[in-house]
Amino acid sequence: MFAKDIMTTNVITAAPEQTVADVAKLLIDRRISAVPVVDGEGNLLGIVSEGDLVHRVMGDIEAPRSWWLTILGDPSDIPDEYVKLHGTTAGDVMTKDVITAPSFTPVASIAEMLEGKHIKRVPIVDEGKLVGIVSRANVIQALIAQASETTKEVSKSDQDIRQNLLDEFSNHAWSSASTFNVVVSDGVVRYWGFVESDSAKEAMRIAAENIPGVKSVESNLGVAARPPEYI
Repeated sequence: MFAKDIMTTNVITAAPEQTVADVAKLLIDRRISAVPVVDGEGNLLGIVSEGDLVHRVMGDIEAPRSWWLTILGDPSDIPDEYVKLHGTTAGDVMTKDVITAPSFTPVASIAEMLEGKHIKRVPIVDEGKLVGIVSRANVIQALIAQASETTKEVSKSDQDIRQNLLDEFSNHAWSSASTFNVVVSDGVVRYWGFVESDSAKEAMRIAAENIPGVKSVESNLGVAARPPEYI
């Protein structure tokens, strides 16, 4: 099983020129803890996490620098740090040195990255383009889907089922406005995340049941209404 088999593909992103306030609102509205920053071509530029925003807020109330540190030269007083503390856009406050992985990275390797680097998510990047994101939750979902502690290959049919579902959902606004992931193992489709209504949950169930090779559908979806600006 590879990153491409478990990654969330409908990734919510931000543009580098978006304001810090807009990014904070995006995290709250969409119930996510970080957002990749991409340019107009889909290239990954960085990522803004809750930690980056907390760092930004603390920068607003930081204590004045000691006069003797100013004279001697404080090693922490560097331009990049000042920009992150006082910047007003996603491009200013984002973490630029992002740990990424290609789509054919084994899930076990992703798990090692998350644990070894003490990070919560790994953007999946192919040829510089952001194609998905794998979080700790996605790895746990994969383990549950496998019902085994050993990592095994996902069959071609499972990959086809997942891709067919993602292609189907890309055609509907009600799915693009939701935050969810799908994992397919041995013909069993498992949904995780949030959708905007019970009707959306039903539509996703029917979409899976109509695909040849699907044995059953397990929904772990919660319902969370969209914010007013999305309605």
